[in-house]
Amino acid sequence: QVHVVQSGGGLVQAGASLRLSCAASGGTFSSYAMGWFRQAPGKEREFVAAISRSGGDTAYADSVKGRFTISRDNAKNTVYLQLDSLKPEDTAVYYCAARNTGNYRLYMTGAEYDYWGQGTQVTVSS
Repeated sequence: QVHVVQSGGGLVQAGASLRLSCAASGGTFSSYAMGWFRQAPGKEREFVAAISRSGGDTAYADSVKGRFTISRDNAKNTVYLQLDSLKPEDTAVYYCAARNTGNYRLYMTGAEYDYWGQGTQVTVSS
């Protein structure tokens, strides 16, 4: 059984930065492609960022490109999402997801992921 545990998040002002962390245990972390999604109140869950199992490839939603950075440390079984230049519209619950894969591609839809974190609230005030 794979467990995905998130940390980070909180309440910040517009323009500030946050870092979210996501640790996965119970499997071989380097076999997992990882992704971040978010869901704002009254809206559907949306893709934020993805990283391949090696960390060599990344992808971002247009709305966060240039402001958010996804990275991973396979030695620490952890993936990170650095959120810079935060805007009020970034307010949402952020979810980390893991997919066991034999390839090095990226996955950008929630249905493609096997395991999910508990979610962490990010609130950006104006």
